[in-house]
Amino acid sequence: MRFPSPALIPTNGVELEVFSQGTGRPVVLCHGWPEHAYSWRHQIEPLAKAGYHCIVPNQRGYGQSTAPKEVTDYDIEHLCGDLIGLLDHYGHEKAAFVGHDWGAIVVWAMSVLHPDRVEAVINLSVPYLQRYHIDWVTFWEKALGDDFYIVHFNRQLGVADAAFGKNTRQFLRNLYRTNQWRHPAPKIEPGMPMISIANRTDMPGDPLMSDADLDVFVQGFERNTFTPGINWYRNFARNWEILGRVPERVSQPALMIYGEYDMVRKSDTLGDVVADLETVTFPCGHWIQQERPLETNAAILEWLGRHYPA
Repeated sequence: MRFPSPALIPTNGVELEVFSQGTGRPVVLCHGWPEHAYSWRHQIEPLAKAGYHCIVPNQRGYGQSTAPKEVTDYDIEHLCGDLIGLLDHYGHEKAAFVGHDWGAIVVWAMSVLHPDRVEAVINLSVPYLQRYHIDWVTFWEKALGDDFYIVHFNRQLGVADAAFGKNTRQFLRNLYRTNQWRHPAPKIEPGMPMISIANRTDMPGDPLMSDADLDVFVQGFERNTFTPGINWYRNFARNWEILGRVPERVSQPALMIYGEYDMVRKSDTLGDVVADLETVTFPCGHWIQQERPLETNAAILEWLGRHYPA
């Protein structure tokens, strides 16, 4: 497996660290939180060998990419604008977009805010986030309480950032795990659960990656801290407003890949929003493309072959 060398590409008022390989029709891979473009290390070469131009950015606030200071610089308009700028840079009118976790949220938004630039959609873990009558943060606060991590990020600014940054390696090692479902559920201390995860030394399950791979993620967050990535979450209410301006309808063909043991729930109503939808589920947790790389690659390439051939 060869991971390509990065280039710093100016787009939408920032510079993004971008890993690119292959030629042909573009496929843009969008990582989640707390991750890195390296999350797609198992997918880049197979996509390039299949005849696609694989474009994998560290999105704003991650890796060597620009990390603006203003919270609103991480709203969905900015995040989508960055990807449009990448297409323009490489001379592509449209692309297939693949997203995991927060990357999936961005890709769903791309499909409705900029449908003329999106030809096909593949998302992992996070289905389209349908709008409620109140903004998402307020809804989650009422439904799940102050300690739900997204509410905590928005209401207690800086607390989680500092907790995660005290021991970056331990927090990421504890989070990047698989096979947790084979073990008894750990006792979670009162308070925000992710802070509890950051402080634990006895997390169940198996490490997701080698120490050498983990180093890539650790270095990225030691450089930028966790605040830029958390700022994405601090725009949920703002994004609720922005996405209310367009119809809640995905017109592009879409593949949704779930992990059977993911903490993110499947959507029973995704088909109401996505007209042309296929779904697949793998026996894994949240880190789907890293836990089940061969199955993920096979599903992506087979689906692209039918909906977006190289």
